[in-house]
Amino acid sequence: MGDKLQTDTTDQLFYNNELLQLTVLGGIKLEGLDRMRVTIKIQEQQSSRPPVRHNLDLYNDTQLEKFIRKVAQKLEIGTNIIAASLSELTEELEKYRLRCIKEKEENLKPKVRRLTKVEQEEAVTFLKSKDLLQQTNELIGASGLIGEELNRLLMYLIFTTRKLENPLHIISLGSSGTGKTYLQEKVSQCIPPEEVVNITTLSDNAFYYFGKTDLKSIAS
Repeated sequence: MGDKLQTDTTDQLFYNNELLQLTVLGGIKLEGLDRMRVTIKIQEQQSSRPPVRHNLDLYNDTQLEKFIRKVAQKLEIGTNIIAASLSELTEELEKYRLRCIKEKEENLKPKVRRLTKVEQEEAVTFLKSKDLLQQTNELIGASGLIGEELNRLLMYLIFTTRKLENPLHIISLGSSGTGKTYLQEKVSQCIPPEEVVNITTLSDNAFYYFGKTDLKSIAS
């Protein structure tokens, strides 16, 4: 029948069939899947009669039945036709809302950067360098971390063990103001952001409540 929900603009959703045009004014809320609260406008496709506007919950049978009778009276159309159109609209709105929720969840996921083929080849060549550790340390320095040559390289190498089944751990000890946090932050900037978890405050027993893989890198 060519029925279709038009979602080009999120503030106005249009649904057309052979007899009616239904417009959802203001769009729909993604929260609360137990309700479908909308402001709807219904008008005939080929008619000079003014449209009917109303605010209701499409999941509320009492509200829906009253609205169907109201539209039938004003537009002089059978209640079965209006009920079927609203049922079709509700089905399409459900699909649209679930699709929007899924897209929103996907957008919230960390974006994992994939290396190009050329970048992969360059990385492999670099990893085969005889002076790999020295070059790595120099690149860490070039990133903006000046000094702490031994500590910065050691910390970076420990951070890379996140890829192993049993990663290493590091504890920074020193007097207040000696740059422990700064060192950690600068080295962590050399790690892909989607693989960094920053926790600034923990209680004495917090780690007892973490699962075995709760802090495991999300990247494979």
